[in-house]
Amino acid sequence: MTEQIADMGVVVRTAGGPDALEWMPLETAAPGPGEVRIVQRAIGVNFIDTYFRSGLYPWPSSPLIPGAEAAGVVAEIGAAVSDLNVGDRVAYTLPVGAYRTQRVIAAERLVKLPDSIAFDVAASVMLKGLTAQFLLTSCYPVKAGDTVLVHAAAGGVGLLLGQWLKALGATSIGTAGSPQKAAIAKANGYTHVIDYRAEDFVARVREITAGKGCDVVYDSVGKDTWRGSLKSLRLRGMFVHFGQSSGMIADFKFSDLASAGSLYAVRPMLFDYIKSREELCSRAADLFARLASGEIKAHVGQRAALRDAAAAHRDLESRRTIGATVLLP
Repeated sequence: MTEQIADMGVVVRTAGGPDALEWMPLETAAPGPGEVRIVQRAIGVNFIDTYFRSGLYPWPSSPLIPGAEAAGVVAEIGAAVSDLNVGDRVAYTLPVGAYRTQRVIAAERLVKLPDSIAFDVAASVMLKGLTAQFLLTSCYPVKAGDTVLVHAAAGGVGLLLGQWLKALGATSIGTAGSPQKAAIAKANGYTHVIDYRAEDFVARVREITAGKGCDVVYDSVGKDTWRGSLKSLRLRGMFVHFGQSSGMIADFKFSDLASAGSLYAVRPMLFDYIKSREELCSRAADLFARLASGEIKAHVGQRAALRDAAAAHRDLESRRTIGATVLLP
């Protein structure tokens, strides 16, 4: 017997601010071949959700259901699905579609959750944790002894990066926007933390590195930080721009890389690093193993009802959050 629950979700009809998020009834079809229906237990909130909601990123369909990561239980299975059963605990990350109580999804995009990982933890790490995984292992493979700068060190990805970098033996420098956030970043593995509201982070990085600069900068802030990020790198260092919480970079030129020391720059997207099921499962296995061992811990800083997604977006965009925010259906 399949689980029956109220079919509700958060929908955006017209791009805009948080008030564009509407709580309303939905209809979920039966799963087709290769698909399953899952009842969702927890849903992660990310800046990518705000980019879609505002229209910064084009919508795959209209109206839009935002949401890029969630965890739940398999409630119904379609034909030709052989590796999942009703009752299995699963999680996923996809660009949109997660802000709803239940969902039909391709079985190949789901990963099984170890019993040791709670639903809210899984919903907070599928996008953010896999992002940390590919950034550190594939985008720029960090090794022991590297010096790494991470912006938004007290955010969801930032806290995971700090712990992971410590495990790798790197010297990590994080930036955060308040003494409270700086203290939390420090407690999550960062060697040094800079309160960028009180200090010039470029000058402090140069001081910490004795003028050499960092091997790599992971920058998810964008508009407000990218120039300083380039100035914080060593000769032939790597600028990894993977988000734009302060706005899009509009005036970047290739000559900026030359004048700052023959730098490298990349703008990666997680979904290009988990395109195949094999790569998705491999990266998830690495992430889950590190969580299970205690090498890294997820930080769910805020929980809210799914119907209150608008308030969660306001808090995220105003930088009032610490760690991950999770919505509970």
